[in-house]
Amino acid sequence: MELNMNDILLFKTDIRTEGDKRLIAKVMQEYKIANWTVDQDDIDCVLRIVSSQLKLHDVINLVVHNGYQCEELT
Repeated sequence: MELNMNDILLFKTDIRTEGDKRLIAKVMQEYKIANWTVDQDDIDCVLRIVSSQLKLHDVINLVVHNGYQCEELT
């Protein structure tokens, strides 16, 4: 399966601690989002999701609803 660059979603977040990451991991699992990472070493705490179904606003709403800042990384 070839990766489509349009399926890679990047976000600036405030998911800074391991506790934050564990909480988001539960959310991702609940919504069956399997391919995601958070780069906590980056100043923007970049959330990267690979999905052909999710849209930018879906992810932003999901993360914000769980108490974190999230915006498209441009």
